[in-house]
Amino acid sequence: MSVENVLKLIKENNIEWVDFRFVGLSGKAQHISVPAVEVEAETFEVGVAFDGSSIPGFRGIENSDMVMMPVTDTAYIDPFTQHPTLIIMCDIYTPEGERYDRDPRGIAQKAEEYLQTTGIGNAAYFGPESEFFIFDDVRFETGMNKSFFEVDSEEAAWNTGRKEEGGNLGYKVPVKGGYVPVQPVDTQQDLRSEMCRLMMEAGIRIDRHHHEVATAGQGEINFRFDTLTKTADNLLKYKYIVANTARQYGKVATFMPKPLFGDNGSGMHVHQSIFKDGTPLFYEKGGYGNISEMAMYYIGGILHHAPALIAFTNPSTNSFKRLVPGYEAPVNLVFSKGNRSAAVRIPVASVTPKAARIEFRTPDSTANPYLAFAAMLMAGLDGIKNKIDPRKLGYGPVDKNIYELPESEKGDIRSVPGSLEEAIDALVADHEFLLEGGVFTKEFIDNYAELKRSEAKSVGIRIHPYEYNLYFDC
Repeated sequence: MSVENVLKLIKENNIEWVDFRFVGLSGKAQHISVPAVEVEAETFEVGVAFDGSSIPGFRGIENSDMVMMPVTDTAYIDPFTQHPTLIIMCDIYTPEGERYDRDPRGIAQKAEEYLQTTGIGNAAYFGPESEFFIFDDVRFETGMNKSFFEVDSEEAAWNTGRKEEGGNLGYKVPVKGGYVPVQPVDTQQDLRSEMCRLMMEAGIRIDRHHHEVATAGQGEINFRFDTLTKTADNLLKYKYIVANTARQYGKVATFMPKPLFGDNGSGMHVHQSIFKDGTPLFYEKGGYGNISEMAMYYIGGILHHAPALIAFTNPSTNSFKRLVPGYEAPVNLVFSKGNRSAAVRIPVASVTPKAARIEFRTPDSTANPYLAFAAMLMAGLDGIKNKIDPRKLGYGPVDKNIYELPESEKGDIRSVPGSLEEAIDALVADHEFLLEGGVFTKEFIDNYAELKRSEAKSVGIRIHPYEYNLYFDC
């Protein structure tokens, strides 16, 4: 979309405000709204200024001036604001006109550019499956003398005997019993359909939606894959629409990986493939799972670098409450076809040559999608360039339910890091593959590691309520 077309869109839709957005290291969208009457062609040339020192992990106060440069192709009308508003995603630049090297969107674009310089392919496609919970009530507090969280849902298994509903209507979702039931067990059909309607109006192609496994309102909406940066843009749009639609219904949505103890958490399985001049490179009829040797090497790169990758794909302390055995969590660093107990699954149902892909099941939605997708692509490309064969390195295939294997058969199967600190240690030890082509920089890795260590420490030093169960009567 040209600048002229954006200005025409503003005029034809009586837009009052233009919301310029960017993304920080956390992956959360940030925004500044400008009156539409003040937005001119020159705005797209000079950008919109903001204070980089107020964004965690960006700049110090002594050098804080930064510029958002609007990306016209990302424009869409906000479906939630009372005053007509146009949303536009931006790239981040310094006042001197240089691309800011800590801009996650810029890193994603550099990863795509690096792919083309390798000659391996010219397009990397990503398709995330981002799960979420929709609760009716959420409360939490942390202080010197207390710490708690409490969530509630009309669907929750713990509410079968609740009287406060004004007449309990039953049909609660059992623990681990929520996968694709029809109404009235699934109370959120219309809510998810409304989310999908708004997403389609905003330009996202929807594949399907359904209730997910956990009790208390877990859902999933799948949207069509696209190139790396465009998919990351769409994921931010997706999360924005999910959160605000839930709020309009008097509910609250969360992409937190493990908001409930004792049931499945929310992941973000990421499907990936590479094309060259419109030709899919991951398909080979008769190969294992009908994938090519190139795809096999890509898997090798993902699994070999997985401990370091997880610092980007699962970058929260809560991520590791999900990454434990027993809750469909892909903690085993092996690959398999059609097997959801492996970290890398090769989909085999209804797959055409163009749909041939690999699925990395470990990530979750606390990830910054620009950084996570870029890091996964760099790991996969390293596997292709160096012919990292997962079959020769003990990464499978393992075509059994790994969760039920006896210890004697698990052998040397590696597991994901057990904590955010371990993942950061792995990233610090193994990040050379990310520096290829200047996609990531050593300075960025060091800054990111410091930021995440600070998060882990802030959680680690706080008293956990369960410690009272364990130790109060010592």
